[in-house]
Amino acid sequence: MYNIEDISNSNIIFYYLLQKGEISEENERELYRMYSENESIMNLVKRQGENFDCNVEKYSGVIYIIPNEDNDFLGYSKAELKKELCKSNSNQKDYYLSQFLILTLLVEFYGSQGRSSKSRDFLKSGQLLNIISDRLKEAVEKENLEEIQDKMGIAYTNILERWEALRSTDKQTKSKTTKEGFIYTILSFLENQGLINYIEVDDMITTTPKLDNFMDWNILNRNNYERVAKALGGSEHEQN
Repeated sequence: MYNIEDISNSNIIFYYLLQKGEISEENERELYRMYSENESIMNLVKRQGENFDCNVEKYSGVIYIIPNEDNDFLGYSKAELKKELCKSNSNQKDYYLSQFLILTLLVEFYGSQGRSSKSRDFLKSGQLLNIISDRLKEAVEKENLEEIQDKMGIAYTNILERWEALRSTDKQTKSKTTKEGFIYTILSFLENQGLINYIEVDDMITTTPKLDNFMDWNILNRNNYERVAKALGGSEHEQN
């Protein structure tokens, strides 16, 4: 049985998580301590999360609400993501290219075998462009390409075809019809989600503590990492 005060406080905490997405010890000390030091409140908040098809987890001094993969209410549906990341008349190839770009970005930043999975502090968007081109070309040149595509569920040939159809330019552009603009759109989306910082003037991409925590404690278990790394042409032995 839970008392009325605990129920009320758990509702306050969960409502704040729905509004802000997180509660940090630094900025919301009272709510953070209320959750962390009262097991009844913590259980109530977690149960509310389950009812909303999401998880509530605490990593490195921050409480997060994490929608489940198929949660279209608190997260994004495939159609919504496609609208955010691709041009208006886009097709499935555009969408899968956007997902390949995000996965490639994650693999480039995370893969260390140390205390943290993070393997680098920054990446240039120009470097990312070249990495994507190289990874796709290497993938389609493999002798057992068809077998790999069936096993991994990634149509490298279609993604490469869409990537090469995008124009390339030396000028700064936000047009989704160019490689540079396509990458810019993805980076802007990830920055709006609080996952990366993109400094345009320096062409510099860095990750946020939020993404670092997600990758270390939630997203990047060994099975998931191996699947992604192999799909993108790497392995844990090739990481720093």
